[in-house]
Parts: sequence; C-alpha cells; structure tokens
Amino acid sequence: MDRTERFYRIDRLIRTHQCVPVSRFVADLEVSLATFKRDIEYMRSRFHAPIVWDREKSGYRFTALAPDAPRYELPGLWFNASEAHALLTMLHLLRNLEPGMLSQHVEPLRDRLTGLLGSTSHAVEEIEKRIRILHMTARRMKLAHFEVIATALLGRRRVHIAYFSRGRNEETERDVSPQRLAHYRENWYLDAWCHKTDGLRIFALDCVRSAELLEQKARLVPEKDLAEALEEGYGIFSGRAKATARIRFSPDRARWVSNEQWHPKQIGRFEPDGCWTLEFPYSDDRELLMDILRHVPEVEVLGPPDLRQRFHDALRAGLERYK
Repeated sequence: MDRTERFYRIDRLIRTHQCVPVSRFVADLEVSLATFKRDIEYMRSRFHAPIVWDREKSGYRFTALAPDAPRYELPGLWFNASEAHALLTMLHLLRNLEPGMLSQHVEPLRDRLTGLLGSTSHAVEEIEKRIRILHMTARRMKLAHFEVIATALLGRRRVHIAYFSRGRNEETERDVSPQRLAHYRENWYLDAWCHKTDGLRIFALDCVRSAELLEQKARLVPEKDLAEALEEGYGIFSGRAKATARIRFSPDRARWVSNEQWHPKQIGRFEPDGCWTLEFPYSDDRELLMDILRHVPEVEVLGPPDLRQRFHDALRAGLERYK
C-alpha cells in the first residue's frame, strides 16, 4: 500500500469508527508506528485534516472545524500502481473504440494516471504497443452530434435531428426521445422514440446530419417494451420475432460457429455427423442473410421456406455476375 492509499484509509477508518486506536491503524495499514505518525502529521499540515488525539478514548478522531479554518480535503482521486495500470488499459480500449471521438475527454485522465505511475510513460507506451484494436467497418460520425444525443439521453430530454435514410436516399427532420445508445459492429446507434412516426426506431449516428437539444422532456419507454420491440429481431433490425431461422454448418465450420453468439435466444446443437445446427428467432432477414452468406459454401439454410428461398436467390444472383 503506497502513501496516498494510506491517507484515504486513515480518513475512512476515522469516519467509519469515529475514534480509532493506534493499534488498529498500524495493523490495518501494515506500517510502523513511526510511519503512521508521519502520515498523520502530513495530513494535518498539508491537507488541514482536523485529526486530534482523544485521551479519554485512547484514539484518533476528527474534531469540528473552526469557521475560519482551512478546508480539509484529500487531493483528488488516488489509485495504486495496479489500479492505474488497469485504468490505463481501459482508457486505451475506450479511446480506440471510436478513434478520436473521445480523445479530448480521455487524454486528461490518461495524463493524470500516467503521473501516478511515475515520471516515465513507459507503462502507457507498452499498453498502447501491446494491445491492438482493428477497425474494419467503422463509419465516420460527428462528435458534436454524439455529445448532444448523449446529453439528451442522460438528461431525459428530446432532440431535433436531421436524418439521412440510406434505404430511401432522402433526408428528413424529426423530434426523438433517446432511450439507449448502442455500439454495434464498430458503429453507434440510437434507440429512440420517434415523435414523427409515433414509434420506436433505430438511428445510425453516422446518418445524423444535425442534432439540436430541446427543452421538452423525453418520452420514456419501459424497459420491457424496449426489449420486446428491439431485442427480439436479428442484429440491428428491430421488431417482434416473426419466424425462427434454422441453419446448419459443416463440421469444419462448426468448430468456429459453435462458439459464436448470433442471437440472445439461440439454441445450438451438434449433429451426429459433426454439423452444427443453430436456431433463433428473427424479424427482418436482411442482416441475417449477409451473415449467412459469409459462410458459403459451408452453410445450409434449413428453414423457414421463405428464408431458404431468399438465400437461394441471393446465391443465384451472385453467380449471375460471373457468367
């Protein structure tokens, strides 16, 4: 335990037990009596800690501060070396989750943690060199739009957005009540109640052209309704489940797919011949078909019939391009 940790431990012991004997401090802090007394004196002189010795109770306690006495406050938030390393690792992962998006918020904390580890940044350099985060399909989005929407989400307020629909190739404006932010397959999405269509919708943040925070309170959708509307579908497409997909993978591909989660409600099993059969509900098959096509020719769609037919049509259309 380093010195800064001991300061917080001393403070917590006194606040918890009111009056603490020296033996309790020495045993809990695992230091000598001389070291403990130096810590007490340092807290008094540098942090203005109102710690006094109570002769009657034979222990240290806090006394009331005089009206004109300097304010007692421990300096900031302290971490030991192992905690600082863990936090630096998480900050590195967070910063690389969306390159550049959170840099202005993350870097000051990173610098403070680096300082706790010593004057050298060797530990930080090692973390950034040894952990690789590869971005393959991330689409660019504006930080300003993310911040407005996140502020509205946490403050339970509405947002006015201009949104570009790739499917319809058009831009529309609408007021939305943010419910959740989701980071899915390298991109950010907003689950929100759309006041224009009067229903739950999913918006890709990279398609938001402008975002304005409104004063009106957001409409809150119960968690149960959110789960039914947004989590029963497949992938990013919402909607209540309409059918159950049944897919079979070859024994070679099964070694990979059997460890993957395609859907929270999936059921998978090995067949006697080593194939892996996967079943799960879905509402919209567009993203599902793209995922299945990645495994051609080691995959077969068993059902339902319309999904099997659409998979067949996609394969045939692809082959037509090579004639």
